[in-house]
Order: sequence, then structure tokens, then C-alpha cells
Amino acid sequence: MTMFNGQAEQDKFVLNMSKNKKKGFFLEIGSYNPIDINNTYILESDYEWNGIMIEYENKYLNDYKKFRPNSIHIINDAKKIDYKNLFEINNVPLNLDYLQIDLEANNGSTLNTLKKLDNEVMNKYKFS
Repeated sequence: MTMFNGQAEQDKFVLNMSKNKKKGFFLEIGSYNPIDINNTYILESDYEWNGIMIEYENKYLNDYKKFRPNSIHIINDAKKIDYKNLFEINNVPLNLDYLQIDLEANNGSTLNTLKKLDNEVMNKYKFS
């Protein structure tokens, strides 16, 4: 039986919606800890997904490299990233399977990041 790591079993939901898809692709903004309370760990470790993990806190970088070797790790403010360039240089597929955003809603960062994604990549890239 799979043990899910997402705080509200978001990982379980994604697997159900994708029919347990193998080799999917995610964009995880606000990835926090690479394993604990993480919505993409099971996808990468058990279902061969990979993706881009964006986190503001540098303290997780070594653990990302150790426990999440198949994904790209970006330590930066999600509101300051050039997503068009990031997607192009990393050959991101045109159809991404999962967009996960976990930012501080009270400071506007979630809405501002969504607007930034819309302006920079949503005309070309789609999320399931």
C-alpha cells in the first residue's frame, strides 16, 4: 500500500486523476521539504515522474539533490523567475501533468505567481 506524503493527499489525488500515470512531469512551486509533507515525492520516487521544484529556502537544497535526483531544483523567489526561459532551457514538455503551488497567500505571492505564469508560459504550455 502506498504511503502518501501530501498534507491533504494531493499526491493521491494526482495519481487518481492521471490513472497512476508513469513518467509524468510536474512544476512544484513552494516545494518545501523534499519528502515530508511534499506533494510530488511519491510521483518521482514510485511513478518515475520528474519536474521542476522551486523553493525560496536554501536549507533544503542538499536534501533535494540527495532524495530528488530526477528533478530540477531552483532556489529562488517564485515571483522573480523567468518561467519562459526556465521552461525552454530545461525542455519542459508542452503538456505538464501537475502544477502545484504552495506559497504564502496572504502576501499575494500565489496570485502574482499565477499571473506571471499566465503572462510568460500559458500561451504555449498547458497543465492537466
